[in-house]
Amino acid sequence: MADQVVLLDFWPSPFGMRLRIALAEKGVQYEYKDEDLRNKSPLLLQSNPVHKKIPVLIHNGKAVSESLIAVQYIDEVWKDKAPLLPSDPHLRAHARFWADYVDKKVYESGKRTWITKGEEQEAAKREFLECIRLLEEELGDKPYFGGENLGFVDVALIPTYSWIYAREKFGNFSVEARHPKFIAWAKRCMQKESVSKSLPDQNRVYEFALRFRSKLGME
Repeated sequence: MADQVVLLDFWPSPFGMRLRIALAEKGVQYEYKDEDLRNKSPLLLQSNPVHKKIPVLIHNGKAVSESLIAVQYIDEVWKDKAPLLPSDPHLRAHARFWADYVDKKVYESGKRTWITKGEEQEAAKREFLECIRLLEEELGDKPYFGGENLGFVDVALIPTYSWIYAREKFGNFSVEARHPKFIAWAKRCMQKESVSKSLPDQNRVYEFALRFRSKLGME
């Protein structure tokens, strides 16, 4: 009997993009359900009753919440394709550290680059660019954070690329001008079909962010 896989998601969510990439990397067929976060479906509320958030992976009727946990689940269940996490325990821990850093620092500061103004926005831009600098150091001369192949940290981080244009536009700064290695890495990732087909167009994300800011009275 074939696996039944459902992804509850919201198209501009970088956290949902992680699962889309991981499932594509593993060649897993799934049903995609885009949620209206202002009117969440009974399935979402039932599947993630604690946080009531997307993304949620439902595998044969069993739900897995939180994006990094779900990506690890995908990696563990579909083992016949190249692993996203290394087999060495220390390297696995190292990858999890940087993925956690992306969650706590990169996305948090990145969000504030387009959802705030004035001094708060300037502080967010400095913090975001410092995060990128540290990630460039961690990447080093490797093509991917996972080495020669796309890995766990790449999957955790690359969705931020779909939001780069919106952040730069609203924040009036250029990531590539300061950190060309990071953008080169992102474009390398985008050459992979699993990534390019999982990330929405940057202009579409910008339009979404524009509408969101308007609702907040920021325009």
